[in-house]
Amino acid sequence: MADFLGMMKQAAQLQSKMQEMQDQLANVEVEGISGGGLVAVRMTAKMDVKGIKIDPSLMKPEEREVLEDLLVTALSDARRKAETAMQEKMQALTGGLGLPPGLFGQ
Repeated sequence: MADFLGMMKQAAQLQSKMQEMQDQLANVEVEGISGGGLVAVRMTAKMDVKGIKIDPSLMKPEEREVLEDLLVTALSDARRKAETAMQEKMQALTGGLGLPPGLFGQ
């Protein structure tokens, strides 16, 4: 019975730490870049886009398709960086618990 109570206490602590981590992820920002810096996307590690910067040279009608492609690439780069930041936070949180990889959707 003591093992069960210990597991319940550990689960409650983990839940509390998970909430703290989620709060921290909202404050971690990454920047995805494409076109050698012509387009930059800033987002949180929770995947909330916070800003987009577009070089004025791309603001021509004939550059529309290039701009669209660069936006997709910058968003993908930012998302990859955000996922990496989230995985690092998760590893720091669960590293000592001996939980199986992927338990929390990673």
